[in-house]
Amino acid sequence: MEFPNLTDPGLLISLLTLSFLEIVLGVDNIIFISIVADKLPREQQARARNLGLILAMFFRIGLLFGITWLMGLTQTLFSLPFIQDPGGGPVNVSWKDLILILGGLFLIGKSTVEIHHKLEVAMTPSQQKTYASFGAVLFQIILIDAVFSIDSILTAIGLVDNVWIMILAVVISMMVMLAFAGVISRFISRNPTLQILALAFLIAIGIILVANGFHQKIDKSYLYTAMAFSLVVELINMRLRRNRDMVQLNDSSEPPH
Repeated sequence: MEFPNLTDPGLLISLLTLSFLEIVLGVDNIIFISIVADKLPREQQARARNLGLILAMFFRIGLLFGITWLMGLTQTLFSLPFIQDPGGGPVNVSWKDLILILGGLFLIGKSTVEIHHKLEVAMTPSQQKTYASFGAVLFQIILIDAVFSIDSILTAIGLVDNVWIMILAVVISMMVMLAFAGVISRFISRNPTLQILALAFLIAIGIILVANGFHQKIDKSYLYTAMAFSLVVELINMRLRRNRDMVQLNDSSEPPH
């Protein structure tokens, strides 16, 4: 594999485009890691986030060096004649499809349990917070990293045919995610309503993964647009609540006439 000439404008544009795409596709990974790491003691959360993202980077690079094996995951294992693919034929299920389906179901189940847990905690706020073990959290991160990595790398292979460009894009995107993962995690952790919004986003991602596993294509851009709109609305609500609280605080601090 010959290292590409990055002074070539075409290759440079491909690298930047793929890096941006990897960052966008990695947003759901960061959100999942942030929510799962929040179940650890505060002093262990950064370590879990960083280790999870570094493992994801090496996992993706390993997949790129094993492209032949990776492409073998797309070979048909069995067919489902009662489900039609977009071409009108039966759905041919491969190892990649099974991984997407199981990963999607795991995301749906995990996010639903987390929402239920947060509702229970909200109803009993005096309950002492219990922490998960570092090993259990890391296992969940590795598990979902594998699902997101396979989906991400197969997307990259469809866009670029140079392995080194793909590897550089993975490294660049992971460096960006490592830089901002802590900020995103702390922001989500401080705002319970954003936690629920993030978990709802993960449920939607899980549904898309399952649908993709059955060859029912759903454009993620619609989901990202809807979630971006929901995030903007929630940020406005947060600002409105903060202003209202400040007004009430000022009113209560004024001496009676």
